[in-house]
Amino acid sequence: MQWKYDLDESPPLAATILLGLQWAFIAISPIIILGKVVGALHSGESANEILYLQKLFFLTGAALFIQLVWGHRLPLISGPAAVLLVGIISSQGFEASAINSSMMIGGLFIAILASTGMFSYFRKLFTAQVIAAVLLLIVFTLAPTISDLMMDLGSGIHPATNIAFSISLAFIMFLLYRRLPGAWKMLLIICSMVFGSIVYFFLFPETFNEDALARESWLGFFFRDFTLEPVFEPGAVVSFLICYLALTVNDLGSIQSVNEMLSPAHPDRRINRGIVVTGIANLMSGFMGVIGPVNYSLSPGVLTSTRCASRYALFPAAIFLVLLSSFPRLIAVMGSVPSVVIGGIMVYIMAAQLSAGLQIAIKDCRESGFSFEKGIVVGLPLLLGNIVAYLPAQVLDSIPTLLSPVLGNGFVVGVVTALLLEHLVFKK
Repeated sequence: MQWKYDLDESPPLAATILLGLQWAFIAISPIIILGKVVGALHSGESANEILYLQKLFFLTGAALFIQLVWGHRLPLISGPAAVLLVGIISSQGFEASAINSSMMIGGLFIAILASTGMFSYFRKLFTAQVIAAVLLLIVFTLAPTISDLMMDLGSGIHPATNIAFSISLAFIMFLLYRRLPGAWKMLLIICSMVFGSIVYFFLFPETFNEDALARESWLGFFFRDFTLEPVFEPGAVVSFLICYLALTVNDLGSIQSVNEMLSPAHPDRRINRGIVVTGIANLMSGFMGVIGPVNYSLSPGVLTSTRCASRYALFPAAIFLVLLSSFPRLIAVMGSVPSVVIGGIMVYIMAAQLSAGLQIAIKDCRESGFSFEKGIVVGLPLLLGNIVAYLPAQVLDSIPTLLSPVLGNGFVVGVVTALLLEHLVFKK
C-alpha cells in the first residue's frame, strides 16, 4: 500500500490534529462503554463513576503516549481490555483493594514475561484453536452482563421495551456498517452512542438525570482513592493471571498485525517493548483502581481508510485524552449514555468478536483440516464456560471464597479446559 505519510514522517499540523481527533474519538467509545460498566460495579454513585472515568481517560492517554515514544512506536490505538471485565465481574465477592492488587500483579507478571523473553514459551500454548476458544469465551461469558445492561431494570421502563431498543440499535449499526465507507465505519460506535442516547431520551425523557450533570464541576482532578495497601487474595490472583495471559495474546496479535502492514525495523523489539508498556500500564491501572488497557486490533482498518501510517498522528489523541480527564462535567455528558444503548453497542462489539473467533477457527481448519478433536477443543470450553457464567447466585456463594474467582469464572474455566484439551488430552 502507498502511504500518504510513513511511520516516522510527520504530517502537516492541521492534518495531524484532524487525524489525532479521529483516533481520539475511536478511543473514547470503549472508554465510556467499559468504564461505565466497571464503574457501576465499583459504585452505583454518579460522582464515583465520573471519578472512575476520569482516571480511565488519563491512564489510557498516558499509556498511548508512552507506547508511541518508547513502546511499540506504531500507529496503534489502545483502550480498556474487555477480557479484564470478565475477571472483575467474577471477583465481585472481594473488596476493591483485592481486585486492584490482582491487576497490579497481573500487569507486573506480563511485563516481566515480555522483558525477560519468557513470553515466547507461553506464546506456544495459544494455538489457533485455543485463541479461537478464548475470543469466543469472552463473548459468551459476558452475555449475562450484557443482558442486564439491555434490560436496565432500574430505569423504570419495561425490560421488554429496553431489550427491543437495544436489539434494534444493534441491527441498525450492522446495517450502517454494511453501507458506510471505511472512514465512517471507524466512527460508527461513537456516533451510535450519541444518536442512540438522543433517541432513547426523546422516547423516555423521564430517564434523563439532569441533576447528575449539574452536580459536576467543569474542572476537577482525580488524584485520590489509590490502592496504597495491596490485599493478596490467591483465588483472585489466579483468575486475573489467566485473564492477563489472554490479554497478552490479544496485545501480541494487534502489534503483529500493524508490523505486517508497515514492515518497520526491529519488529520483535517493538512487540516486546509494546507488551512491557502494556504490563506497566496495567500495573498502574491496579494502583489507580481502574480497568487496564490493551492495544486494539481495529487499528489496521483505520490505517487503511486514512492511508496515514504516521505514529505522530496519534500524539494529539493521547494528549486530548489526558486533558479530557480533568473536565468531569464534560465526561459526565459523555457518560450519560443510557445502559440500554451501551447494551446494544456491546451486542454489536461482541458479535464482531464472535466473527473474529470463528474466522480464526475456520482458517486453521482450512489449512490443516477439520477434526473431531479440534471441534472439542473449541466446543467443550464454550459449553463449560457458558454453564458457569449462568450459575445461580446461591451456587456461586457455596463455592469456597479462595476458589470462587477461578471455579466461578466461566472464562477461566473455559481457557483452562481449552489448554488441557489441546496440550494434554489431544496432544499429538
